[in-house]
Amino acid sequence: MTTSQLTTNSNKPRRMPDGMFAFVLVLPGLALLVAVVAYPLLTALVTAFFKQSLVVPGREFVGFQNIIDVLQGDFLKLLGQTMVFTLGTTIAPFVIGFALALALNTRIRGAKVMRGLMLIPWLVPGVVVSFLWMWIFNANYGVANAILGLFGIDAQAWLAQPQTAMFAVIVAKTWQSFPWIMVMLLAGLQTVPQELHEAAEMDGAGTIRRFFSITVPQLKGIIGLVLLLEFIWNFQHFDIIYVLTGGGPAGSTQTFATAVYETAFRGFDLGHAGALGLLWLILLMALVVVYVRFSEKGEQK
Repeated sequence: MTTSQLTTNSNKPRRMPDGMFAFVLVLPGLALLVAVVAYPLLTALVTAFFKQSLVVPGREFVGFQNIIDVLQGDFLKLLGQTMVFTLGTTIAPFVIGFALALALNTRIRGAKVMRGLMLIPWLVPGVVVSFLWMWIFNANYGVANAILGLFGIDAQAWLAQPQTAMFAVIVAKTWQSFPWIMVMLLAGLQTVPQELHEAAEMDGAGTIRRFFSITVPQLKGIIGLVLLLEFIWNFQHFDIIYVLTGGGPAGSTQTFATAVYETAFRGFDLGHAGALGLLWLILLMALVVVYVRFSEKGEQK
C-alpha cells in the first residue's frame, strides 16, 4: 500500500452509528420534555410527602400524612363532583354529536357547509367559550333567562346557585365538545358499507333495526375510543369550570383540577395540593391503562 492510499484512508470521516444519530436527533425534544413536564411532575409528587407552604420558606417531611388528610377530608365529595362533570360532559356531547353525524351523513343540501359551521365551537378557545356562556347564563340579562321568560318561568341565577351551577358548566363544556365527537363518528359512518343497509332494507329491517344491527356494531371501535378519550380529557378539565364558577358556589362545581389549583395558589398549601394531585394522577393512570388495553385490543382485531 502506497503512502497516498494510507493518507486517504486516515482522513476518511468516521460514520456515526444509527442508534447514536437517532438519539442526537431526539435529544433536544427529550430535554424540553424533561424540563417542562417530567421535572415539575416529579417535584409536585415529592411535595405530597412534605409540609410545605407557598409563602413560608422551608419544608418538613411528614410521610403519608398529607394523603391521609386529603382522604379524610373532601376527597369523596371532589371525586363525586368530578365524576358528575365528567360523565355529563361525555354522554351529552356524544348523544348530540352522534345525532348530528347521522344527520350530516345523509344527502341533505348544504351538508358540507354545515359540517364546517359545526366545527366552530370546537375551534374557539376554552376561555372564550366560558365568557360566552357566562353572558348566556347571566342572571340579569342572559339569553337563558330570556327564553325562560317566554314560557312564564322565573329567572334563575344559573352560576350562583349550587342547584344549577354544575348544569350550566356541563352545558358550556358540551357545546365545546360535541363537534369533535361529531367529526369522528361521521368519519366512521362513511366507512360503513352501504350494501349492508340496502340488504337489510330488502329483508324488511326498519331504520331503528338497521341502526342497532348494522351502524352501531360497525362503529363499536370508534365509539369506544371516542368515549374513553373524552372521559379522560373531561376528568382533568380546568379552564371552563374555573372561568365560569371558580369551583363555586359553595364548592358545588369543584373538581380535582380546580381543587389542586385552589389549594396550592389560593390556600398556599403545596403539601396538600401535591397529595391531592398524586391521588388524581393515580386515577388518571388507571384510565390511561384502560385506554391502552382498549387500543391494543382494537389493533389485534
